[in-house]
Amino acid sequence: MIPKLSILLPTRGRPDQAQRLFDSIVEHSENLDRIEIILRLDEDDTDSHALEPSAISFKKIIGPRASMGSLNTECYNQSSGDIIILLNDDMAVRTPNWDRKIRETHERFPDAVYLAYANDMIAGELLCHIPILSRQTCETLERPFPHEYQGGFIDYHLFDIFKRLRHQGEDRVIYLKSVEIEHMHFRVGKSSYDATYSARGQMDVGDEAFTGLRKYRQAASKRLFAVIKTSPLPPLPTPRRFDSPPHGIVHAMLRYAGIFLLDAGLPLKWRANLFRLFNERYLRNRFGWYPEIPNETH
Repeated sequence: MIPKLSILLPTRGRPDQAQRLFDSIVEHSENLDRIEIILRLDEDDTDSHALEPSAISFKKIIGPRASMGSLNTECYNQSSGDIIILLNDDMAVRTPNWDRKIRETHERFPDAVYLAYANDMIAGELLCHIPILSRQTCETLERPFPHEYQGGFIDYHLFDIFKRLRHQGEDRVIYLKSVEIEHMHFRVGKSSYDATYSARGQMDVGDEAFTGLRKYRQAASKRLFAVIKTSPLPPLPTPRRFDSPPHGIVHAMLRYAGIFLLDAGLPLKWRANLFRLFNERYLRNRFGWYPEIPNETH
């Protein structure tokens, strides 16, 4: 049986862009009958309720507005594919037979433990803005897309887990350079700033969710290692209350140094990247300053 792809797609206020994504999938896929799209629409976004991708199997969920972690989890729970792909509504597939390349990657790993990511034509290899995981990996993580993430950071969260796995000696991160899924984001001039970007920007302030879920990521990487080694799975920690935001730049630097720079479970370069990133985000959230063009490295 050809592995089935499930595309998780929360979308809001962008029926035209979502339709462009659907059309690009139809145009460039090799096995459309082995692809499904799980749409998650907000109940107050009535302009999008009529969205129905033609020629592709789909499910539609309509519900109240929620965090991006919750939206993706709702989509995942309604999916049936062997391969789970997170896409945004401002993306478009550019590579012919892109689905075959993803299936070939999936079949490389008998234990199905991997994090692949496509070339978003902005960050490229630097970040996994388009995560691709097996259902087996999602089941092992139990909460692959934690509801605590209001806006961004799901990609960083998954990348961090697999950075930890690599640090344990199992490199299961695969950058699919030849699978181009263009992210037409306004920050690089590929689209105009709209209400959806504005709303997501307001939600993308939960840095404490990422720092607060560090122990979960530590345990999650050990669970994946146990799957690879066919060992008993260690438990995942129960969620706890997150810390309040730092109350000054010195406090921020000390906190993030302790959280990231001293984390022996991560490679040094990734520790330094997270330390820089979170201090920059603190300055942005506190004073409205941030670099014009992201320059993440790992």
